Amino acid sequence: MAQYDKSGLEKRMKASLEALRHDLSGLRTGRANTALLDSITVEVYGAKMPLNQVATVSVPEPRMLSIQVWDKGNIQPVEKAVRSAGLGLNPMIDGANIRLPIPDLTEERRKELAKLTGQFAEKARIAIRNVRRDGMDDIKADENKKEIGEDDKKRLETEVQKLTDQMIEEADKLSSAKEQEILTQ
Repeated sequence: MAQYDKSGLEKRMKASLEALRHDLSGLRTGRANTALLDSITVEVYGAKMPLNQVATVSVPEPRMLSIQVWDKGNIQPVEKAVRSAGLGLNPMIDGANIRLPIPDLTEERRKELAKLTGQFAEKARIAIRNVRRDGMDDIKADENKKEIGEDDKKRLETEVQKLTDQMIEEADKLSSAKEQEILTQ
């Protein structure tokens, strides 16, 4: 049975792009976005839990995030988790809510974020190329088993390369759009 599966390769490459989108959404651009807090885990009830499982995060104003903690006993652990997340946010406790004003980005911070955007994009390109390598290996294995001929091998390799080029181009577009957003805010 042939090992090469184009739809499987495409699915894995799109998953790499989705991971890039997720990583980029967590980068701060000077506007409040609930995705900024997606990576935060809070130590509550003797376990580490994602922030969205102990509180509701909302955007009441363009430059403010609000965290409504469900259990008042978890306010301090949530505040500690936000402070230690390294996002440069200064939580302010307001009853059962924690307010997070989003400060303006400095030019230096913008450049750091733009560089980080490039690193995320490179990670996605590497993941896409790894998927391409797996596809090429499957094609070679199919040829070695005599399941496909040399002409089919060349056609499939071209197909995989074309798909790879499309996905890398999409990753580059996502990255450059985010970079522009960061540098022009």
